[in-house]
Amino acid sequence: MSPLIRVTKEFHFEMSHVLWNYDGPCRNVHGHSYRLFVTISGFPADNPDNPKNGMVIDFNDLKNIVKNNIVNIFDHTVVLSKKMDKDKTELFKKMFGNTVVVAYQPTCENLVADFAERIAPYLPSEVKLHSLKLYETASSYAEWFASNE
Repeated sequence: MSPLIRVTKEFHFEMSHVLWNYDGPCRNVHGHSYRLFVTISGFPADNPDNPKNGMVIDFNDLKNIVKNNIVNIFDHTVVLSKKMDKDKTELFKKMFGNTVVVAYQPTCENLVADFAERIAPYLPSEVKLHSLKLYETASSYAEWFASNE
């Protein structure tokens, strides 16, 4: 039997956010160039008749899952907490157009946990989501690990 293998794919997107009720400069609208590393684990297919023989997952399949459930939703948007004043939320929607309202404070830490929940259900049953690493800046990131759940 093949050993358990981890496979990672990197994604990039631009997103702005506002931290509701925050006591620093991030209470203002600002944006980041996010880098998301998605790592899954599984056993490579071991069937010469399978066109995916030797793969844990086809990188193109992983790309489509993440693009459909993360990148296409969050890229070039402003993300707000649902706790934001309704009038301000409506103003943001009018000013920026692409606005995503989430049930949490849109910090890097909360975003990476949300992303894990958005990706996991779409993975093939034979692979598991192992970890996510979300860079908000070149030197700052948050990580999510399935083993910590």
